[in-house]
Amino acid sequence: MIKRKIIIALNAAIILASCNDKKTEVVQEKLNYPKTEKVAQVDDYFGTKVEDPYRWLENDTAENTKHWVEEQRKVTEGYLSKIPFRKQLGKRIEELINFPKYSSPFKVGEFTFFYKNDGLQNQSVLYFQKGKDEPKVFIDPNKLSADGTAAMSLMGFSNDNKYVAYAINQSGSDWETVYVMEIATQKTLEDKLEWVKFSGASWKGNGFYYSRYDAPVKGKEFSNVNEYHKVYYHKLGDNQSKDELVYEDKQHPLLYLNAGVTEDERFLILYTSAGTSGNELFCKDLSVPNSKFTLLFKGFDYDYGVIDNVGDKLLVKTNDGASNQHVVLVDPKNSAKANWKTVIAEKPEFMESASTCGGKLFVSYLKDVATHVYQHDLNGTLEHEITLPGLGTAEGFGGKAKDQEFYYTYTSFVYPTSIFKYNIATGKSELFRKIDVKFDVNQYESKQVFFNSKDGTKVPMFIVSKKGLVLDGNNPTLLYAYGGFNASMNPSFSAARIAFLEQGGVFVLANIRGGGSMAKRGIKQVC
Repeated sequence: MIKRKIIIALNAAIILASCNDKKTEVVQEKLNYPKTEKVAQVDDYFGTKVEDPYRWLENDTAENTKHWVEEQRKVTEGYLSKIPFRKQLGKRIEELINFPKYSSPFKVGEFTFFYKNDGLQNQSVLYFQKGKDEPKVFIDPNKLSADGTAAMSLMGFSNDNKYVAYAINQSGSDWETVYVMEIATQKTLEDKLEWVKFSGASWKGNGFYYSRYDAPVKGKEFSNVNEYHKVYYHKLGDNQSKDELVYEDKQHPLLYLNAGVTEDERFLILYTSAGTSGNELFCKDLSVPNSKFTLLFKGFDYDYGVIDNVGDKLLVKTNDGASNQHVVLVDPKNSAKANWKTVIAEKPEFMESASTCGGKLFVSYLKDVATHVYQHDLNGTLEHEITLPGLGTAEGFGGKAKDQEFYYTYTSFVYPTSIFKYNIATGKSELFRKIDVKFDVNQYESKQVFFNSKDGTKVPMFIVSKKGLVLDGNNPTLLYAYGGFNASMNPSFSAARIAFLEQGGVFVLANIRGGGSMAKRGIKQVC
């Protein structure tokens, strides 16, 4: 939500004003937090007793929990309302973030799709156009609920480019309801799939594979543990009750299951995972009648992802045998590691992504937290590096086998997210759309430095400020770092951050260990 974004951005600017007593003075007062009730709750874990006096707060639908949340909100709003510069700062941040924002276009048959946000819309609107015709609204999520809290996501387009499955969720919930629309007519079909979560829609013929849970207990939709994720096949026109159960695991109720079909509809790939990393991978040859799933990679110690198939073989990106990832060619009929063929060998830099388009293989690496992208043929032979505007973050490399061009985005701390068109045959990029922001980006600079951790490891860090600002420790500084789950904190542009920088603030992003940036440099993680 836009209002929430403004409030989050205010936090950084309030730090600045609070530290700068020459410009304003913040009223300091003691906060009187509401008393939180304690209950007698003790758990016994194998002989060790653990008190949990706030267990009652886990019941999110209880009246006393709702009351507690409301009292906490009043305390927060009471404090924020007394900050004298809050309205002025909020107005400036709103001015900064109020500019049109676009996604990279993508083609589906004769249509081109893209998202656009006029500036302060709660949800970006999905547009489509045929050729050079004027773009038209395809789906506007802002009209799906009165308060603008309904969100829409595309699940998958049919391979004949006639239909798209899309999902709607309400108020930030992970639960999704899936619908199907005929693209040319924008007619929503009668298909409606409920209790979908953590899923896409991967098409095969006149239907698609998706993942869902059984309907939860009424009244406990948001608090009960989700168990027994299942993969189904839905045929267009059928009621959900007729959907075919494709795969379930009755022995492991907490596994996540997801299925995908290769572009040529030859292979059905099944992923099973227990958490945020590590997965098993199964394969089913759909060209063989009544074929069964074959386990290709067992155990959850490594990540395996199918990029594409080359005939009857699979291109797989994995960290099995290569901590920084590599690409191997695997025969589903003989998937033992000894039989893998290396297509792209491991490098000192971490391989962020690998995808295909137009008969080529595009591989993205992270070197000192900056994106580098290379084009290879499907045998792994390097053709060239794709030239980017500078040290920043680029995404969106890939497409369908027949495509000869695609669009990607590039951004950095001082480079607003812009869209480039890439021609596969020439290897050239051209600026497609530059974002117009309401300030002079040339007044700011970012630089990367390295500092030594206590064990001598060099850790990268970005410093963003006004050009010429003396970094002598006298300017208010917002230091941000995150280290966990191998998540990368890559360079990115934030218009709201400018409200802090233009007042003399310094923004620092440290790429600490535990986060993805250091893992991607082959350095041991400390979480």
